[in-house]
Amino acid sequence: MSKRRAIISYDKLTIEQKKQILRDFPDGYINHLTSIKTPTGEVLDALVWETDEVIYLVKINKVKPKAKAVVEDDDFDDDFDKPDDIKDDDLNDDEDEDDSDDFDDDEPSDDDED
Repeated sequence: MSKRRAIISYDKLTIEQKKQILRDFPDGYINHLTSIKTPTGEVLDALVWETDEVIYLVKINKVKPKAKAVVEDDDFDDDFDKPDDIKDDDLNDDEDEDDSDDFDDDEPSDDDED
């Protein structure tokens, strides 16, 4: 005897059916979706889900992004400019001071071994 076939929207599934889909597709069902073209020309994503009694064609609603479009910031580069009161010479002086650490006292010299 062949299984009954049914078409159902994901939103109309019971909680138990949704839990069973999660158990049947533990890594997600996104790679198992099929695109179906309706007689009106609309393209739907659907999941073929087989249970012991029924083979379901579960219609999955496409999620539309709710985020607003990012407006390009024309003065983006200006955000990273250095303050006007700092000169290039001031920046170089700070780097020179950091490099002048003396480590000679930490290591024994060849003269101390005699």
